[in-house]
Amino acid sequence: MNETRLVQVRQNVLKQNDVAARALRARFHEDGVFVVSMVSSPGAGKTAFLERVLGSLREHYRVAALVGDLATDNDAVRLARSQTPVKQIVTGTVCHLEAAMVASALEGWQPENLDFLFIENVGNLVCPSTFDLGEDLRVVLFSVTEGEDKPLKYPTIFNTADAALITKTDLSAAVEFDRAAAYRSIQAVRPGMEIFEASAKTGDGMERWLEWLMSRREAAREAAVPSSIETGKGKT
Repeated sequence: MNETRLVQVRQNVLKQNDVAARALRARFHEDGVFVVSMVSSPGAGKTAFLERVLGSLREHYRVAALVGDLATDNDAVRLARSQTPVKQIVTGTVCHLEAAMVASALEGWQPENLDFLFIENVGNLVCPSTFDLGEDLRVVLFSVTEGEDKPLKYPTIFNTADAALITKTDLSAAVEFDRAAAYRSIQAVRPGMEIFEASAKTGDGMERWLEWLMSRREAAREAAVPSSIETGKGKT
């Protein structure tokens, strides 16, 4: 297959994904569920962090999660320990989740009964950057063990994310993590980007993250009210 053909195929795939993502986003907004997608390289601590988030939110919110991996349902089994609904999406050879995969995984679920839906993408910082999943918020994670220049190596994913989360901060001293250098790397790629630090192990930083997350959900709900009233679809 020549280069021109490859480009055409990729453009068609992305176009189809965008159509599916728009349909998902409309559905999510109609149902009033706030959707957060999480992307990172393998081993950055997405699952451990999400397990802690689900456990914290379930006391006051209706939460669920979709988790993508090339193989196995190990992460879904782990997240299910939070006593929240979880589904595994096995992608096989595909290195990212696509909107159609999310739509298929939602069959049998009722998103209108959720406040938050989390989507944990396949561990990869390249492929997921160009695939919209209909989310309200995209968060890119990288751990203190991965190096302070991670954002400089993978600028596209940081440019398409709404916030950056530095994980495994309990290991900062052991790996001599340079916090200032990491912040400079993020700001060099995405000036003004919201940055969080957290440890799923100790819980440090979780309160600030959760407060911000809940504030973003409330802002999205308030922004949706005028359009709902105008179309006569406001919920009672």
